[in-house]
Amino acid sequence: MTLYLTESDVERILTMPDALQLTEDAFQEPGRHAAINQPRQRVRVPSSILHVMSAGLPTRGYLGLKYYISSRLRTRFWFHLLDARTGDLVAVIQADRVGQKRTGAASGVATKYLARADASVVGIVGAGWQAESQLPAVCLVRPICVIKCYSRDAARRHTFAQKMSAQLRIQVRAVDSARKMPCAIATLSSPLRARAIRSCSASGSRRARTSTPLDRIAPKRARLTIVLVRSAFVCVDSLEQARLEVGDLIAPIERGVSSWTRVRELGEVVVGKTGGRVERDDITFFKSVGLAVEDVAVGAWVYERARERKIGKEIIL
Repeated sequence: MTLYLTESDVERILTMPDALQLTEDAFQEPGRHAAINQPRQRVRVPSSILHVMSAGLPTRGYLGLKYYISSRLRTRFWFHLLDARTGDLVAVIQADRVGQKRTGAASGVATKYLARADASVVGIVGAGWQAESQLPAVCLVRPICVIKCYSRDAARRHTFAQKMSAQLRIQVRAVDSARKMPCAIATLSSPLRARAIRSCSASGSRRARTSTPLDRIAPKRARLTIVLVRSAFVCVDSLEQARLEVGDLIAPIERGVSSWTRVRELGEVVVGKTGGRVERDDITFFKSVGLAVEDVAVGAWVYERARERKIGKEIIL
């Protein structure tokens, strides 16, 4: 039988420390060529877009498929987990919470391997759903004592600061400018300047707070200035997918001021195949587009814990 897990079931099982460890392990799989990851594919119709991404983890014995649909009204996420030996569909999981936490965890892994070891100040641009997972992950891997938050919506950034201060037990200060902050970036509506940045993690994209889910899908939209990309050690979760989706890299490479040979995959850094930060004053930039192999690693772990704890509902398909 197939186990069905809701968002509330996932919330009961998956903590950020768990997501952080699972995502770091998942990055080691592509770095060792022990996983198969398929880039995201999209099917567009006038009213919506279907996004499909899949991966296999032979070391864990699972295959997985995440799909989500973006319409003018909302975006819904689902994940299917299959037993690689038998081909059985072992779990169907509502995947918004899984995606949120593994995206934040990816920034945490990048911070662990690319940021200064003594980094204690973090700035976050954007105060939305994904931002809520970015800060906990970063705080788990660095001794953070100062957090600055910027969003174009003043009320939203103050509400976010209050919520995260209570959750993290670290004062989160809402600020009126994104300048002069080392950043874990959740969402940006215009390019971020390079001044004062030392370690930058970019994940997600939005045109503006009034945009719809369909407006947010624009592979060639750049959120970081070319100067920053040209001067940084640049790292992505997948080179293959970055070539298709990452406007922050596509734009400067098309203009001839950078090249794909300068871009490294985070998995190679995690397993030690390539270096990251060399000097204290190096600038590092990690761009996350989100990988299906991360979803399979996290989803499989959630499924196994749910079985152990008898969480979820058995369904017949």
